[in-house]
Amino acid sequence: MPQLSLTRPSGWLLPAIILPYLILGALYALYTPAWQAPDEPAHYNYVQYLAEQRRFPVLKPGDYPAAYLEEIKAARFPPEMSIAPIRYEFHQPPLYYLLAVPVYGVSGGALLPLRLFSVALGALLLLVVDWTVLALAPDRPFLALGATAFVAFLPMHLAMTAAANNDVLAELLLAIILLLTIRYLKDAVAAAGEGRATQLLVLLGITTGLGLITKSSVYIALPLVLVAIVARHLWLDEDPPPLTGTIKAVALYLLPALGLALPWWLRNIALYGDLDLLGLGRHDQVVAGQLRTVEFIAQYGPARLAQDFFTTSFRSFWGQFGWMGVLLDARLYQIMAILSALALIGFLLWVLRMWRHRGGFAAWQWAAGGLLALSGLFTLAAYIWYNTSFLQHQGRYLFSALVPISLAVALGWRETLRRERALPLAALLVASGVVLRLAGGLGNWPALMLVAAGGAFGLRRFLPGSWDPWVDAVPYSLLILLDLAGLFLFIIPQLRS
Repeated sequence: MPQLSLTRPSGWLLPAIILPYLILGALYALYTPAWQAPDEPAHYNYVQYLAEQRRFPVLKPGDYPAAYLEEIKAARFPPEMSIAPIRYEFHQPPLYYLLAVPVYGVSGGALLPLRLFSVALGALLLLVVDWTVLALAPDRPFLALGATAFVAFLPMHLAMTAAANNDVLAELLLAIILLLTIRYLKDAVAAAGEGRATQLLVLLGITTGLGLITKSSVYIALPLVLVAIVARHLWLDEDPPPLTGTIKAVALYLLPALGLALPWWLRNIALYGDLDLLGLGRHDQVVAGQLRTVEFIAQYGPARLAQDFFTTSFRSFWGQFGWMGVLLDARLYQIMAILSALALIGFLLWVLRMWRHRGGFAAWQWAAGGLLALSGLFTLAAYIWYNTSFLQHQGRYLFSALVPISLAVALGWRETLRRERALPLAALLVASGVVLRLAGGLGNWPALMLVAAGGAFGLRRFLPGSWDPWVDAVPYSLLILLDLAGLFLFIIPQLRS
């Protein structure tokens, strides 16, 4: 893995991202009222059970007390209402909870240290995101910084990394798998030797195995790495190995991965039956009170489902806090919509520009970029598939794809902020604001925001070149302001008992 260096920009600026992240994460962990993060009581009870019972829990009927859960959420988790009955995460793979047990023991079961443990895991994730983008584009250190800053300061992700849950460990392991896989693809043209490939495959197998016993969202790693192995052997290697070589590579990867997961799978099959490797079948039976998609469609229709899916997914990706009950001011979501639109426009412009100069990319970079895109598609497909059963329009489920998402956002924002893009984008934003307002498609505030954003882009065209690094930092600075606003203007006032 790359070493932290003070001689390259990402070496001395990376701490300038991680330190504010740690401060903001600590503030969220400290000031978010207890249990006011999605599923936090159930995750805490898993850790407590392991620490006190010294054995793994079993998910049973009654562990999802739907009526009581709604009552305690509505009452904002007062001390007199116990969280003990909330145990619906007892089916989860055990790695995060095993790692959290020492923190629980040293702190006497306090919640804050468990939250800070997640914040620390989030800091490791930032390092891996930086290393991953640098592995893909070693000549673009500021791109790595942008992707890392997006992951650090995305408000909803910050809130989730400041809560007790297994999400951030799963994201960390999946990011490490992507990093190692990119290294594996890159080594195909670097003449690194068979020994290096063997090391990477075994490391990939071990890391994937750890992911398999962390969270089901990491299971997309299995097809991703297998695709990478095939791509290297059939496309990237100058001297492709025989079929036996590919089989050997697959075995080197799968044996440690499946070996680590197999004991947990066998245990679940013995407990829950029906080849229920992850306990998800039992989970579906237990959460009987959770609203299902077919029930929503029967009551409100598919058009309302589609509208709610996109609106709520967008809001809860950027910031919809607590148990999805703390919404930001509509104008803040409008700012996020403008930032999202700029990222999308910029990314599409970058794709077109790079396609015209596609000869400048090495084959392994195309393969690695395709791998990241496939990771995002797998995560999106899993999110949509889950929502065909349960009504769970929570954009945070897309955080498993934060590496490709953050890279796309960083590319998009950097492209839109290029000096030569300023005047065309200024004209587009101003025209959009005026036309949509006159047509009745926008209210006064969003139209004004578009016009103001257009004015800012017009100003950007005439700023001196020495200001470019500060201009590139503007969207990430806005995220920090959104983080502070989310906590102190919305979470604390709305969730304080």
